[in-house]
Amino acid sequence: MLRGETLVVSYPARMSKAEAERIAVELRDRMQRRLARERIDLRVRARRLARELDLPLPANVEWSDRQLHRWGSCTPVDRRIRVSSRLAAFPLWVLDYVLVHELAHLRYADHSAEFHELVARYPKSERAIGFLIAQSIYLDEG
Repeated sequence: MLRGETLVVSYPARMSKAEAERIAVELRDRMQRRLARERIDLRVRARRLARELDLPLPANVEWSDRQLHRWGSCTPVDRRIRVSSRLAAFPLWVLDYVLVHELAHLRYADHSAEFHELVARYPKSERAIGFLIAQSIYLDEG
């Protein structure tokens, strides 16, 4: 429960302090992601990037709490894009790269040379890829 800007977590007396702290951290992280997501309008960002970089427009763009091993996914048939809610905590240029990557899949379902040419239109592609690789390594080790 939120009291002002403070997250208050109650737990049963029989639960160990270590377990209660682990759950509190998990709940805090989940709350922070939710609040970060609420500040970001994915549809507006995706449409702006599509226009600026001459990429296909999506039918829908949404956050996904279920994507734990991917940063994003795309279903070209229905033009639907989902991005991991974990991205809400990252710099916006990283989120934009993932959106560009998924928008490019609306034209090319594979990772062909043509696909990579579309993605390379985003000027911070290489930087974002490095950031995501580092995050993946950190998450794998954690």
